[in-house]
Amino acid sequence: MLFNYPPSDYDVHGNLKTPFLFWCILLFQARTWFLLVLAGASRQQGDALLGLFYPDRDSFWLGLLPGVPAALAFAISGRRHLWPRLWSAWRWVLTAAQVAVLVWQIVLIGQGEELTGITLALLIGDVFALWWLCTSRRLRDYFAPQRE
Repeated sequence: MLFNYPPSDYDVHGNLKTPFLFWCILLFQARTWFLLVLAGASRQQGDALLGLFYPDRDSFWLGLLPGVPAALAFAISGRRHLWPRLWSAWRWVLTAAQVAVLVWQIVLIGQGEELTGITLALLIGDVFALWWLCTSRRLRDYFAPQRE
């Protein structure tokens, strides 16, 4: 498959390199996992940190679910040549997870959750992540089957 990118955008095997924004989106999707690690690392303030972002503990445990596809994408991205069909479909798995997070946030706001600055920032970030996952040509090409 021929892509129209500069030579520096390819690795030594001729495959398109990972877009930097893709890593940012994965971190954003796995934000609850990241928060869990931060809370565990800072034992003294860990409970306060979790309470700040997740006052309702049930929301915290549900928030871990959408991060699973992102964590798996981290794990398989380096070996995407071993599972080309799985990797090609994984973009849509990440997109579905992003849609689920966005719908979940909208439902929570509709049920009366307070719209704080953090909530609004997360909502805007989720809309941007979904838009980028759906429209980025570079990302689409990155998930296309690789050359042998």
